[in-house]
Amino acid sequence: MTELPATPKDMKQLIHSGIRSTLLALGNATKAELSAKLGVSFPTVSKFLAGMKDAGEIAVVGMDDSSGGRRAERYEYNPEYMLGLAVFLERTESNYIVYNCRGEVKDEGRGPCLLTDAGDSLAELIEERIRRFPKIRSLAIGVPGAVNQGRIIHIPDYEELQHFDLKGALERRFGLPTVVENDMNAAVMGYSRSLDSNDNPSLVYLYFGQNGPGAGILINGDVVRGNTFFSGEVSYVPQYEERNFGQALQARPPKGPGYARVGEAGADAVSRLIAACTAIINPQTVVFCHDEVSVSLLNDIKAKSAQYVPAEHLPRLRMSDWRRDYLNGLTHLGLTLMI
Repeated sequence: MTELPATPKDMKQLIHSGIRSTLLALGNATKAELSAKLGVSFPTVSKFLAGMKDAGEIAVVGMDDSSGGRRAERYEYNPEYMLGLAVFLERTESNYIVYNCRGEVKDEGRGPCLLTDAGDSLAELIEERIRRFPKIRSLAIGVPGAVNQGRIIHIPDYEELQHFDLKGALERRFGLPTVVENDMNAAVMGYSRSLDSNDNPSLVYLYFGQNGPGAGILINGDVVRGNTFFSGEVSYVPQYEERNFGQALQARPPKGPGYARVGEAGADAVSRLIAACTAIINPQTVVFCHDEVSVSLLNDIKAKSAQYVPAEHLPRLRMSDWRRDYLNGLTHLGLTLMI
């Protein structure tokens, strides 16, 4: 298939995006540095910078020392020029943050569950945030279900959202670029971005959840969504003859941080799932929500997993702040849309 050449509008967007991302990554840069980094001519970079400066998107933050000629201006991106809104929807509550182009949080809060009326109720929450922060330029929404290109394709217990094009509905209503993502895909993405290593990790993020268990899977740094975007629906993994993982888990109601949500039978179910993940994708780490497990439970799971696969191949078991990771993942997706 022959690729169509980029249109002038496409090229303009690419150059704007390149300048934004480069300035945010480097902190500041001169015209010459941007020209070399982006592979765009000096006059073209100068023209774009002039327009962005007039709009308040960038600012001159100093002058380089002269090397015999005219001193070069050094530019910095204004992180407050655009803001993003991230919202995730859960069975008992909704969480949101407003952030700037550096990912710095400007506002955050929690509200009631919106899953039973995610159309109008979610729109009202968004409208309220936009009234307070009119510079919001992107929306990132997380849901506890499988998502295909912004359409929710599998979300048990919320029939009204089944096959609902949430992305399309929000973009039509607000005219803002929108991404809708599965909760665990966003969480594993957010967790991976918090790691110090520059390697492309392979991770499984396991959450027992308010809506049943789910997993986010990262292989060599890439989120695995699967052929029909059903990857991570581990509740359906067969275990114990006629019981699947969701049935075998026997999760208890949450009682607060540090309270293990699974009993001995559930620990064996988790260990079998980890053994299966080890044999199939061999991840470096399996991450749990710190509100759902304890150190002793993870030690028990590790020991039980070694009954099914050789211990030297088992992943590390870690705990993390699921809510923070989830919002960090949504923030990354929203920033990608903006920048």
